[in-house]
Amino acid sequence: MSENISSDTQEIQELNEILRIRREKLRDLQDKGRDPFCIVRYDVTHKTKEIIDSFEELDGKTVSIAGRIMAKRGMGKTSFCDIQDRDGKIQLFVRINELGEEAYEEFKKLDIGDIIGVSGTVFKTRMGEISVKVHEYTLLSKSLRPLPEKFHGLKDTDIRYRQRYLDLIVNPEVKKTFILRSRIISAIRSFLDSRGFLEVETPILNLIPGGANARPFITYHNTLDLDMYLRIAPELYLKRLIVGGMEKVYEIGRMFRNEGMSIKHNPEFTLLEVYEAYTDYHGMMKLTEDLYVHIADTVLGTRKFEYQGHEIDLNLPWPRMTMTEAVKKYTGIDFDTIASDEEALALAKEKGLETDGLATKGEILNLFFEEFVEANLIQPTFIMDYPVEVSPLTKRKPDKPELTERFELFITGREMANAYSELNDPIDQKERFLAQVRKREQGDEEANMMDEDYVIALEHGLPPTGGLGVGIDRLVMLFTNSFSIRDVLLFPTMKPKE
Repeated sequence: MSENISSDTQEIQELNEILRIRREKLRDLQDKGRDPFCIVRYDVTHKTKEIIDSFEELDGKTVSIAGRIMAKRGMGKTSFCDIQDRDGKIQLFVRINELGEEAYEEFKKLDIGDIIGVSGTVFKTRMGEISVKVHEYTLLSKSLRPLPEKFHGLKDTDIRYRQRYLDLIVNPEVKKTFILRSRIISAIRSFLDSRGFLEVETPILNLIPGGANARPFITYHNTLDLDMYLRIAPELYLKRLIVGGMEKVYEIGRMFRNEGMSIKHNPEFTLLEVYEAYTDYHGMMKLTEDLYVHIADTVLGTRKFEYQGHEIDLNLPWPRMTMTEAVKKYTGIDFDTIASDEEALALAKEKGLETDGLATKGEILNLFFEEFVEANLIQPTFIMDYPVEVSPLTKRKPDKPELTERFELFITGREMANAYSELNDPIDQKERFLAQVRKREQGDEEANMMDEDYVIALEHGLPPTGGLGVGIDRLVMLFTNSFSIRDVLLFPTMKPKE
């Protein structure tokens, strides 16, 4: 223990010395009238990757680049350093002959982490490395703290998530993940826009948290003097727009669910919801397939890729199974032969499943699916026809009214999309809301509240409509081979450090 304390004390002392020296360097620059924090702009002509990719065209030409110093190597009157911008790194070749003695000595005092602008000539060294021969440089920002683990990268996941800026600086693969995330969202928008969908925005502050079974965050509106909820889904607002005749709409936005945290869940997350009039859940299946394939083709350039040891194949067609068929396939139990709620509950207890709060055959069928089936669905698979008890906003199947026209897409054992033939019968919808209210009264904090205004909207007429929801974070996890949802959120929710 004493050795660890001694080691920690030494590290703190070393850090304090580094901080002192760097601040002294800053004060020295300020005393000389060269305060880097007074510089307001620097004209950049090229990015590092552009120089490397277009070397034949740029060889011998003068460029201006800017970025962060990531490494320095001094050799008397010649120095090398690596400068990093958003797109990559490039080597700088610095000589006293080009800069002059005073400027060269100042250059040698620069620290790793400093941000500089450089003007110089593109060339290739004798070792064959594409570089920029520096003619002049400008210190644009002084780094007063050292970068972590200079030679080994930042590995501490707690620091990585809390101080994402450090993670982005020292771990290039992390920056690549978030660049891909941006491109994935752009691909989604271009796909939907090209099919005539309108992107819209709906309220984040809700009087009634609807559209999903989830515990909401509660806030307070001072002017209106009432409690409000951060939205858990935009569904009921988007369907109001379909009632209003907008026909094809979508929204990409932040949702807030006051629930547990895991590698698959974050209380604040990004959701895509899509609604299209005059189609059903089969139309949404086709749209989902086309969307995923478009992302793969546009962003990855392939429909086959690895995710955590599995090769995922997005080539069509994707298998379709009803929930009943899936449970029968993986457990041997055919719920079509189970005659009553009591028989289903007895079967669940026989299998050792926790059934608190569950009372119907449909709820037990869903429980069997979650416990015994989900983890097996590695390749893209549509699971269809969910029980009405777990689908309060979904149209019933005409031939099996105990089931609904709903599907979920599973990939890597995880739900990746959820879609319905939307319930447009206002009388049935009100009855289902009332059933959800009874669940809330019995202590289920995730059950829906009654939304009278939404029922009134349905009474004006909602055309047959298909709706789709896709969790953007899980989608990005899939396409970037990321293990945890925190790896695809720039600033994941974290408990504050004491």
